[in-house]
Amino acid sequence: MQNEANLTAREIIDIIESVAPLSQQEGWDNSGLQTGRRETEVARVLLCTDVQDETVEEAVRKGCQMIISHHPLLFHGLKRIEGLTREERCAIKAIQHGIVIYSSHTAMDTYLHGVSGRMAEKLGIKDYEILSPEGGDTGLGVTGELQKPLGLEEFLMLLKQTFHTTCIRYTEKKQENNIISKVALCGGAGSEFMENAIRQGADAYVTADVKYHEMQAADGRINMFDIGHFESEQFTKEVFEDLLRDHDVECVIAESDTSCVKAYS
Repeated sequence: MQNEANLTAREIIDIIESVAPLSQQEGWDNSGLQTGRRETEVARVLLCTDVQDETVEEAVRKGCQMIISHHPLLFHGLKRIEGLTREERCAIKAIQHGIVIYSSHTAMDTYLHGVSGRMAEKLGIKDYEILSPEGGDTGLGVTGELQKPLGLEEFLMLLKQTFHTTCIRYTEKKQENNIISKVALCGGAGSEFMENAIRQGADAYVTADVKYHEMQAADGRINMFDIGHFESEQFTKEVFEDLLRDHDVECVIAESDTSCVKAYS
C-alpha cells in the first residue's frame, strides 16, 4: 500500500513545468505526458535521458511509478501499437505496469538552469547568461567565463573528463595564442547558435550534432566542439533530481541510461 503522503504524477509535472512550461517547447516537439494517468500516486521516479526498453524494465524492477526523461518517447503519432518498435514496446510495457512517462525536452532546454546551464556548472562556470534569449530568463544555450583560462589541449581534456566522451570533433580558432576563457554552450543540436556565440565574444562553443559545413562556417573565428548529443544532455537527470529534492518522492538515476551511439577510437 502506498504512503498517503505520496505526490501524484500531476503534482510532479506541475513542479517541473513551474520552470519549464510546455508553452516554451518548440513547435515540432512533443514534450509533456507520454503515457499514464496524472492522478497516479508516485513514491519513486526513474530519471533518464532516453526511454529505452531497458529503461522501462529498470523502472518495473525498481518499483518506480513514473519515468521522467529528457527526450520524449513519442515524437510522432502512433497509428498502431503492435510492439514492433521501441516506442510501441515501451508504451505497452509502461501501460501494462501503470507507469507514467513524462518528458521535458525543449521546454527544459529554455530554462536558464536547465540543460545548458547544467553543462556550464559541470565545467565550473557559475555566472552564466542566456546565449539566445527568448524573453526574460528563458532562451537556448548559455555563455560564461571559465574559472581560469585554458589552452586548447587543456580544454579538450576538461571536456573529455567532464562529459565522459572518447570522441570530440572540433575546429580551431585561428589565432597565435589560442586561449579559451569565455565559453558558450548549448545542449543537443545547437550549431545554429554559433553566430550568437561569436557575437558575444566566446572563445569556444560546445554543442552537438554539428555537420561538416557548419564546422567549416566557423572559419577560424571560434573554437567549436561537438561532444555528442547524449553526452551534452546527460546531466539533465540531475536537474530533475534537484527540482524534486525537497518533495516527498524518491528519485532514482537510471543505470540503463546510456547513448545508443558508439565511437571506435
